[in-house]
Amino acid sequence: MLQANSLDFGMEVPGGGLVSLAFKIVKTEGVLAAYAGLTASLLRQATYSTARFGVYEELKEIMTAHSRDHPSTFQLLAASMVAGAVGGVVGNPADVVNIRMQNDNSLPESQRRHYKHALDGLQKIAREENLTALFRGLGPNLARGILMTASQVVSYDVAKKLLVEKLSMDPKTKATHFSASLIAGLVATTVCSPADVLKTRIMNSSGTGQGSFGILKDAISREGLVFMFRGWTPAFIRLGPHTILTFIALEELRRLKIGL
Repeated sequence: MLQANSLDFGMEVPGGGLVSLAFKIVKTEGVLAAYAGLTASLLRQATYSTARFGVYEELKEIMTAHSRDHPSTFQLLAASMVAGAVGGVVGNPADVVNIRMQNDNSLPESQRRHYKHALDGLQKIAREENLTALFRGLGPNLARGILMTASQVVSYDVAKKLLVEKLSMDPKTKATHFSASLIAGLVATTVCSPADVLKTRIMNSSGTGQGSFGILKDAISREGLVFMFRGWTPAFIRLGPHTILTFIALEELRRLKIGL
């Protein structure tokens, strides 16, 4: 699937933009190519997102119960960092497969992995490269998980609070949830861009023998620090709607839970 966090942001987008890249993929490889790695992407969301949101909500409930008040921004940050780290570890294997499947067609035929689906990819990596390969890029992925969760969930909670207190918006309406989640998506995309770029390059570099620091050093020397924000627009196009739908769904789940 054509996802921003799984493209190699360090590469120039052919044709000068995301739309040109999408048309080129469909024209040369067919419509189904836009959904390459769909099973791995679904598995990643089922592991990474479920773990981090679940842990964050549980920690927030515990803090609220103990303090009998809304947790402070500092407490929310601490909870989000723990949740992000847990999500990063749990989701790393699926993320490795996801990135490799989506980049497979860009490789020479002799270097392609040809994973049939996510579980096939997990099995082949474990068998051909060993289990540690499933946690390749764990450092950047942990950093990304922490940054993403902290920037996404905390900025949502803070933005929602400000919208209610400063603009007198109703905390229960979808307009408030939409506005707060849009802000959260903008913040999360900007904060996570560097970790996304580095993570993608590391996970897609099997067999090069180059470590995380070497890849980072080489990218900075060849492209400058700007390489860390390559692909911001397609990243937001993916993450923005994802963040909005996620938080609207979470708010509905909270409403249903309260109503039970």
